[in-house]
Amino acid sequence: MNEKKTIIPGLVFIMMITFVGKTFTQDFYHETYRPQFHFSPQRHWVNDPNGMVYNKGVYHLFFQYFPNGTVWGPMHWGHATSKDMVHWQQQPIALYPDSLGYIFSGSAVVDKNNTSGFGKKGQVPMVAIFTHHDPKGEKEKRTNTENQSLAYSLDDGKTWLKYKNNPVLKNPGISDFRDPKVMWYEPGNKWIMTLATKDRITFYSSHNLKDWIKESELGKDFGAHGGVWECPDLFSLNDNGKKVWVLIVNINPGGPNGGSATQYFTGDFDGKNFKPFDTKTRWIDYGPDEYAGITWSNTGERKIFLGWMSNWQYANVVPTKSWRSAMTIPRELSIKHIEDQRLVASKPVPELNSLQSKILSFKNIQVTKSVDLTKLTGSKSTTYNINLSLEKLNNFSLVLSNDLNEKVIIGYDKSNNNFYIDRTESGKVDFEKSFAGKHTVQRFLKADAADLALYIDVSSVELFADDGLSVMTEIFFPNKPYDHVEIQSAEGVFIKKMDFTSLKSIWH
Repeated sequence: MNEKKTIIPGLVFIMMITFVGKTFTQDFYHETYRPQFHFSPQRHWVNDPNGMVYNKGVYHLFFQYFPNGTVWGPMHWGHATSKDMVHWQQQPIALYPDSLGYIFSGSAVVDKNNTSGFGKKGQVPMVAIFTHHDPKGEKEKRTNTENQSLAYSLDDGKTWLKYKNNPVLKNPGISDFRDPKVMWYEPGNKWIMTLATKDRITFYSSHNLKDWIKESELGKDFGAHGGVWECPDLFSLNDNGKKVWVLIVNINPGGPNGGSATQYFTGDFDGKNFKPFDTKTRWIDYGPDEYAGITWSNTGERKIFLGWMSNWQYANVVPTKSWRSAMTIPRELSIKHIEDQRLVASKPVPELNSLQSKILSFKNIQVTKSVDLTKLTGSKSTTYNINLSLEKLNNFSLVLSNDLNEKVIIGYDKSNNNFYIDRTESGKVDFEKSFAGKHTVQRFLKADAADLALYIDVSSVELFADDGLSVMTEIFFPNKPYDHVEIQSAEGVFIKKMDFTSLKSIWH
């Protein structure tokens, strides 16, 4: 296949934006259900985040993208950039389908040592490693339809050249052979590819990104196996001066609350084998609406996670018009110890604080039956963050509602020691039979106190409890915006401190 630059479509896209100006952005980003502090494409379909890489002060987010419709179609790599992971600018499409197939998920690295040889005249190449998916072969029911390929950029991701000798890793006959996540393993002076191979993970290594050898495989006999394994990631986190390796494996279906979800394992990695500390199934996010989550590369010790905010059970039919789906807020990962377990905790990145417009703080609120937070705060914002420090923990619920009596309930069930989100009466729920429901996350703590952070956008809520150990993401579609918030507890609950913070739109 000949190398080909993707310049002309990009120029057309840029001219369109320049011509229409602010009106284009404002019209598209203020539609019904449009998230105001989550990334979503200006138009059309989006799913998995891809190729997330940090370079020269810029966060690059590539993503599975179909530019000709609002349902899944022939996959491209869309592209957006940000200097803070909060305010995003959509860029021209990076990678288009070609004779080898659609451009499925993958990763990107900064090849600072030019191991690939793609760099020229001192230019450091960015290299994308992705899955070529052959739709013709899929229709013919061949088992080798997915292969791994390369593209590279010498202008910081603006334009891309596909490698002339693609694919670089050919399929040995596995029907699901995809989603390469590549990292540099310094002790071995080599690249490691973590690849999803049907019902397990296979590790490959390379010294030049072009020639790959199989190192090991694992996972056939542990973890959740309700569906195909997809979109893996391997990275290390600092645990009090020691290195703990984390293996992320996305799965669809088979999540804890139905459909798509992101499981993980902690352990050791020696450049060849990943050895889990234990084989318990744990989840980065227990809600139904975080999937295909992976981390940015080239961020040093800091590991920042982002997922697709939807679920394959209903992603193609949610009631949005010009676009479908968004990304979660970015989350910083860390290791926490609970008894003999090493767990991965997630917290919203502090960069989100740049969206704060007004912080209202309250102390020592005794909830007996109910407290109207809308009256207490005087706010009717539909985009906000609530931080709660709770003591004397009893059953409670925080209710988002409108005057149509549509509501989402976020609460705590003391008898089962779990948090939950109930969207049964949230508004439009009949587009898919499993959408309405109550979803739970089990606490890892048994304490009589809890902290809770809620990030509420126009059509989503993200819950971070117990210092980021229990996390849930949920989308919803009310017929009118939820403009009322109330906390209820028949048994009574004590709020030691509450911060209510309105959040500004990232699209102004």
